[in-house]
Amino acid sequence: MAQLAVVLLALFAQMERTYTLERAAHARAVATAKDRRTGRSSVVTESQIAHAVQLRDAGATAAEIVTKTGLTRSTLYRHMPPRPPEPVTVAAPAPTAEAVAQSPTPIPEVAGGPRPTGDRLACPTCGYRPSTRQEEAPHLDDPA
Repeated sequence: MAQLAVVLLALFAQMERTYTLERAAHARAVATAKDRRTGRSSVVTESQIAHAVQLRDAGATAAEIVTKTGLTRSTLYRHMPPRPPEPVTVAAPAPTAEAVAQSPTPIPEVAGGPRPTGDRLACPTCGYRPSTRQEEAPHLDDPA
């Protein structure tokens, strides 16, 4: 008899739990149909979030924002909108003609000859570029 009583009590508890869940789901459906919010009301106001965003944009740390707004850190992070993405790198602008003309390291001019081409195999005095290394050695040994 005791075992039957325990089984019946467990059955009634299970039925009551099922009916409770059904009533709660129905109440939520009715509330959302009437555009009402369900659940616990929020402790965060729009003015607190706006103030926190303003402080963050001004460069305040999270600890300073928590102190000034009165919100907890987890609530602050949950309700703060994300920062806009910033570009990781920025391409350097191409140098203008004025910037090239005013460069701090101008290319030296060689008296009586052409400017060096920047080629390391070219002769710095006359600009001659040998086609082979065998031609390069005599030319560099005899600059005249």
